[in-house]
Amino acid sequence: MPRILGVDIPPDKPSWIALTALYGIGKSNSMKIFESLKIDPRKRSKDLTEDELSRLAAEIDRNYAVEGQLKREIRDNIKRLKDIGCYRGLRHRRGLPVRGQRTRSNARTRKGPRKTVAGKKSVKAMR
Repeated sequence: MPRILGVDIPPDKPSWIALTALYGIGKSNSMKIFESLKIDPRKRSKDLTEDELSRLAAEIDRNYAVEGQLKREIRDNIKRLKDIGCYRGLRHRRGLPVRGQRTRSNARTRKGPRKTVAGKKSVKAMR
């Protein structure tokens, strides 16, 4: 099983698809990497040579933020938004949608399961 930057990539997939197992590399970035290194992207990842694997790892390490480094960068950006108290930071802090989505009828992914609040008492019940 080939290993790039400490991550096992699937051996039986085409190498350009297998490279997307790295957090932060999608299909378009994967194709750009293979194009710049002049490696056949359709070759199965188990058939890549040690030289090709080391060239891939070096290219990714040099030009892309992936895995832990990218996650740390994202976490720091969100922390900065919270610290300066901007609108987006407040939305992150309250666990609400950040990018302008409606919250009256949707947003269950961010808000979590419904918390039912007791309704108003009717006039008949009060008598």
